[in-house]
Amino acid sequence: MLFGKYRYVVIAGPIGVGKTSLARRLSERFQSALMLENPDANPFLPRFYQDAARYALPTQLSFLLQRASQIQALKRMGASGRAAVADFMLDKDQLFAKLNLSEEEYRLYQQIYDSLQQQTPRPDLVIYLQVPPEVLAERVRRRGVEYESTVTVEYLTRVADSYSEHFYHYEASPLLIVNSENLNFVDQPQDFELLIERVGQMRGGREFFNRAG
Repeated sequence: MLFGKYRYVVIAGPIGVGKTSLARRLSERFQSALMLENPDANPFLPRFYQDAARYALPTQLSFLLQRASQIQALKRMGASGRAAVADFMLDKDQLFAKLNLSEEEYRLYQQIYDSLQQQTPRPDLVIYLQVPPEVLAERVRRRGVEYESTVTVEYLTRVADSYSEHFYHYEASPLLIVNSENLNFVDQPQDFELLIERVGQMRGGREFFNRAG
């Protein structure tokens, strides 16, 4: 179990917020299985950043099938009693679909999503990381991924707003909303320990963790 009580923990948030780094740290700390998104395995993603209208649907369906397949593996992990931490959740896929698909494309996508969503387990805990879009843009720039070079602050603002809207209504799993602008879970061990302590103190279905700079 992660944090002593959760078997399946998801780190959620926009591109550049630090999901993968935190998921790795938690997996190492608790010796749990690690499930990471693999955007490089999506052949449509670089083309989406060049021509979003044309490639949004194949990009989204490719991600949906990849994510659903990875989450299905949790059933096998659960049977063995092993905990898991992931840097994505299936709900995220629908969020991006709403953002990028036309009405006709979204109706087709939704039929496939609904079928897959019924077969996938829900997280025992979601940790939702937030930072301002300007910070996201700087982090994306520093990563230096070539196909992400066209990502704008405006697009990241839309993505961040979509996440905020989604989690404002989210009730499927316990949720910890973390303002991580002034927290560095990778390079500052005390920040990582603070997060672990905060999760261990959770009692409600929705709680917040914020530390002023």
